[in-house]
Amino acid sequence: MAENSEQNEGKHESSPSPGMTDQEKEIAASAYEAFSNGQYDESLKHLDALQEVNKEDYKIAMNRAVVEFYKSDQTTTGMLKQTLMAMKNQVHTSAEDVDGLDDVENSLLYYNQAIIHYHLRQYSEAISIGEKLYQFLEPFEEKFAQAVCFLLVDLYLLTFQPEKALHLLAVLEKLSVQGSNKNGKGENNNSNKDGANQKAEFAVVNEAGKSKMHQYKVRAYIQMKSSKACKREIKSVMNTAGNSAPSLFLKSNFEYLRGNYRKAVKLLNSSNIAEHAGPIKTGECVRCMFWNNLGCIHFAMGKHNLGIFYFKKALQENDHTCAQLGDGNNGQSKKFTGIPMCALLANKRYELLYNCGIQLLHIGRPLAAFECLMEAVQVYHSNPRLWLRLAECCISANKGGSEQESKGLPCKKGIVQSVVGQGYHRKIILASQSTQNSIYSEGQSAAIPVASMEFAAICLRNALLLLPEHQQQDTKTENSSKSSSQSGSTESGSENSDACSGKGQDADKFLSAAPSSPLRKQEVENLRCSILACSTYVALTLGDNLMALNHAEKLLHQTKVSGSLKFLGHLYAAEALISLDRISDAITHLNPENVSDVSMGVLTSEQDQAGSDKGDEPVESSGKQTPLCYPSSVTSARAMMLFNLGSAYCLRSEYEKARKCLHQAASMVNTKEIPPEAILLGVYLELQNGNTQLALQIIKRNQLLPMVVQRVSPDSRKKPIQPFQSVNPIQFSSFTQIQRK
Repeated sequence: MAENSEQNEGKHESSPSPGMTDQEKEIAASAYEAFSNGQYDESLKHLDALQEVNKEDYKIAMNRAVVEFYKSDQTTTGMLKQTLMAMKNQVHTSAEDVDGLDDVENSLLYYNQAIIHYHLRQYSEAISIGEKLYQFLEPFEEKFAQAVCFLLVDLYLLTFQPEKALHLLAVLEKLSVQGSNKNGKGENNNSNKDGANQKAEFAVVNEAGKSKMHQYKVRAYIQMKSSKACKREIKSVMNTAGNSAPSLFLKSNFEYLRGNYRKAVKLLNSSNIAEHAGPIKTGECVRCMFWNNLGCIHFAMGKHNLGIFYFKKALQENDHTCAQLGDGNNGQSKKFTGIPMCALLANKRYELLYNCGIQLLHIGRPLAAFECLMEAVQVYHSNPRLWLRLAECCISANKGGSEQESKGLPCKKGIVQSVVGQGYHRKIILASQSTQNSIYSEGQSAAIPVASMEFAAICLRNALLLLPEHQQQDTKTENSSKSSSQSGSTESGSENSDACSGKGQDADKFLSAAPSSPLRKQEVENLRCSILACSTYVALTLGDNLMALNHAEKLLHQTKVSGSLKFLGHLYAAEALISLDRISDAITHLNPENVSDVSMGVLTSEQDQAGSDKGDEPVESSGKQTPLCYPSSVTSARAMMLFNLGSAYCLRSEYEKARKCLHQAASMVNTKEIPPEAILLGVYLELQNGNTQLALQIIKRNQLLPMVVQRVSPDSRKKPIQPFQSVNPIQFSSFTQIQRK
């Protein structure tokens, strides 16, 4: 959009007002010619002369501000913004007050403000101004009308409103056809030479515009995950733009979404990014996007170590670009002071840190992931999913993992803590209930951003507060004009306007989750279930059993809860009830019949974000795996319920019932799948019966012997299973922006 800004910010100089004298028109024409040729000092002289003749016209002062802005190589963005704001106050109007054709005269002032908001990533403000301008599109000159539409299309795509973007692209096609007809009729009134020149110039501009519109359509269809329409537009892009970097990036993005990861990599590698202009001219760091996209592809393939390698390369490239942009102003690249306006969007550091954090969480480096995501949350604080990921980092970092937990297999080390003495005096010390690692939170406030379970509780509370209430979700209609999902972030920019699209109400169905694509209603419900599951686990870990029970009951009452989280909800509720000495209620939750499904249904919505379109089968696996410690089938889950049910019976001294539960559970699973806690339960039951030698045999063999029942002592009950959440898939970036899921 920087090109549109250049064309229209100086356009007043070539469009003199009707009341101007011939002398003023001549001076204005000279000023515009000098500006077009890059002779800014000479243009300023002409504008000064024009100002002396007509001191009341604020447009002359605006043109002067534009010329000075270009004279500074577009580095005084803040100053220009203040100048335009002062001029808007001078004419005693604002974009919200545009209500008649008389205010069309101020359209370029508003447009220039929208351009500045766009480059400062203040998308909500830019959309608000752009939609007001769109209402008066007919009186505008053709080029200016196209510029307004292209600006709005770009903004709608940046804020994930593809339906509105497609509507405006249809309007642009009509404007293009009208312009072509006008150009053809105008040729008859000109000389042959002038007509031929105009025709050639119009043909070039029209062809470039068509190629640009096809690219925008591809981006819109990718966001809508409309595979067939996207495939059709991809062909048009390749026909108009050839094998250019933008077209190959878009085609690679399309193949990525279809699951053709190897083809996506091949297309990326075939793009000649070295020939693309730098961020100073385009506002885009193509090399940075190249490495980011490779990281996204390898993430989807399950090659997480390669993925983090490419994301780090993208971060290095981004930092290098920022350093180059800051060389002209004493290296102040982090603040982007003195950076050309068109290059302000080149910095993608926080989007890349988001991607790195998600990838690091996948490869088991929660502390490194926590650092990345904490930096990203400073910008994307309204994203509830990001707060959940931070909590998962804390949970993973504080998980008191023993060897058998990490490998998913029982081992003797999980039962025997140590051996003291030798021979007749040899003593076996059994493992007690594992305690959580609290080294991060000792002596510190819970609000300090460290990877502690206390901070995880705060993160989860933030995530829940950012989700819309159930009542708002249930009473929401398709024709509502206000979205409860809007969080006020300047980057979400999802104001609704039926003036630009007949489907403006569609935005109400989504919850902003920048920098990821918005969450659909079903995804919001899945996210709520995940947050409640993690909140229950964290509350249990912190010993807040009442809060844990409250979260568990809310989880079980969710209408869309998946089988896996429902299973965890019953276990967590039982754990909390046992700690509250409500054994009978806990036994109700531990009924094996409560388990009918343990599928990871919560992953579906997140896979849709980066997966293939409906009807297209992925070519390769997405790389997501179920944790080994999680029950692989309903039978295994029911056996786990029985193991815990036996523990509950032991607390009521009902040892025979506990023995039956243990025997039944052991017969349902493979010997290697019996958890160490179940073996300790068997030891406890034999000790209660006075069978000391049999208890020793169970410990030595590390397995349940025939006719042995299990129960862990009250201090060695099976600890709650840690909730497994699929980490947010990373967004693939199109050529014109770096995205993230």
